[in-house]
Amino acid sequence: QVQLVESGGGLVQAGGSLRLSCAASENIFTFSAMAWYRQAPGKQREWVATTSGGSTSCAASVKGRFTIARDAAKNTVYLQMNSLKPEDTAVYYCHAVTVRGDYWGQGTQVTVSS
Repeated sequence: QVQLVESGGGLVQAGGSLRLSCAASENIFTFSAMAWYRQAPGKQREWVATTSGGSTSCAASVKGRFTIARDAAKNTVYLQMNSLKPEDTAVYYCHAVTVRGDYWGQGTQVTVSS
């Protein structure tokens, strides 16, 4: 059972920055991919960004503002969020794809005030 623990969420003004962290209980290099998703109130969960192998990708809505990165030594994946907008307000979830299945973290709240 892989455990994922997110942290770093909070309240920030529009235009500000936050860095989310997702600490995994196992070596993240054994995972096929790790990703961030988010879910705003009343909306479906949506994909934000993925890191897999040596590549990364992100949703069009956050491109140029959000960056996903991983630190294998710490078994941690980060989501650096800059130029935050009120529409980025959501619960952000970490997701891992492994040979044993998919795993989710408990989520961390990000609130961007206008």
